[in-house]
Amino acid sequence: MLAATLLFVAITHAQQPNPPGQVEKGEKPVNEAYLFAHMTHEDYGRLYYSVSLDGLHWYRLNDGKRVFENYQGHPDITQGPDGTYYIAGNTSDSSPDINIWRSSDLIKWEKHTTYRPDLSSTPGYENALQRIGAPKLFYDEASKQFVMSWHTPHEEGTKEDPERYWASQRTLYVTSTDLKTFSAPPKRLLDWDMGTIDVFLRHAEGKYWAIIKDETYPTLDWVTGKTIRIASSDDLLGPYDNLSDPISPNFREAPMLIPSPDDSAWYLYYEQYPGVSYGLSVADSLGGPWYQISGYTFFADWDKYSLPAKVRHGHMRVISKTEYNALVEGFGIDKSGK
Repeated sequence: MLAATLLFVAITHAQQPNPPGQVEKGEKPVNEAYLFAHMTHEDYGRLYYSVSLDGLHWYRLNDGKRVFENYQGHPDITQGPDGTYYIAGNTSDSSPDINIWRSSDLIKWEKHTTYRPDLSSTPGYENALQRIGAPKLFYDEASKQFVMSWHTPHEEGTKEDPERYWASQRTLYVTSTDLKTFSAPPKRLLDWDMGTIDVFLRHAEGKYWAIIKDETYPTLDWVTGKTIRIASSDDLLGPYDNLSDPISPNFREAPMLIPSPDDSAWYLYYEQYPGVSYGLSVADSLGGPWYQISGYTFFADWDKYSLPAKVRHGHMRVISKTEYNALVEGFGIDKSGK
């Protein structure tokens, strides 16, 4: 009986090692601070900020209120060659327009332009549905151009098969040198015959990477459905291949990727929808292998990472300590963790 009790105590207090990528006390991090631009469960599609100094523990700014009233969409931010930040959004998936704002400091935003995709000349999309999902921005230093991507379906759901709508989502893109004039027509980014949403691009480790949500519904015939996966390419616009096995469990979406403070590991966050929790997978290379760590349970002796309750998806990025201090000073920070 005593042995069983001791075993139970040991199990309930078991702790996994701390995530890799953190700096020792007194050491200067390569990546000094992080911004999470996100929405909330109660105020879906509007812009909120949380920040972190270690990429693991996140705290709300602005007393949990919106940081920019005019923004609507799924927040995604990129930084251009002159240091200007850009954020893309749309008032709803059914809106025909993608709105882009710019900022020099991530605090004050002003309208940059509005773009309306014309899919009439996109092969296979002559009869596409007027839906624009989660526009994303990426600036490629090598080619000195922006890539703006989003997902659009080409089949309506039916009563018998409502998932057909989601399975028909494909990722489209345009390029631009100034986010005012855009290439035409929009093209498909990925060649696979599978649903994809929430796709964003990154350049690291000498390759381009597409981080995606596999939007096909999970079944025994498609066990990878509704998971986060990664593919790579030698070229910005593909073709992307080497599609990974799932990095997340099923029914996860809205991936976000940041390098660790010491730049030795990658932290890949994803949401268990709708607004249930966040997962975090870690690897020392984008090609994997990846493993999941425990967090967002609100049990402090178990969590290795934490986010404010009921935050929803958006965009995480590295910022400087100077930018972090300015955001904290401008908006105020809530360290209560609520």
